[in-house]
Amino acid sequence: QVQLVESGGGLVQAGGSLRLSCAASGRISSYGMGWFRQAPGKEREFVAHISWSGGSTYYADSVKGRFTISRDNAKNAAYLQMNTLRPEDTAVYYCAARYSGTYYSASSYAYWGQGTQVTVSS
Repeated sequence: QVQLVESGGGLVQAGGSLRLSCAASGRISSYGMGWFRQAPGKEREFVAHISWSGGSTYYADSVKGRFTISRDNAKNAAYLQMNTLRPEDTAVYYCAARYSGTYYSASSYAYWGQGTQVTVSS
């Protein structure tokens, strides 16, 4: 069983940066880690994924070049560095742990955090 807790969200102006953290209660070294987001009235969408080793990363086209996902298995943590933020990045951001299945599909993830709000003002 893995419990995930996100932190680092907040209010930032467009063009600014935030770093989200995801702390796990158990070992996550066997899991791929993903970040998803959900804006009001919209479906949850894939943002980024990092493989269990950290050797492979994948991003949604909308964040590619602006966001960076990373992980530290020794600390049982994952991170999402978000730069050049835009108002359309406003959403609740969730981290999740995946053992198998497609990395961009929310249904592939077995464990989820409670989410952290990111608000980008124009």
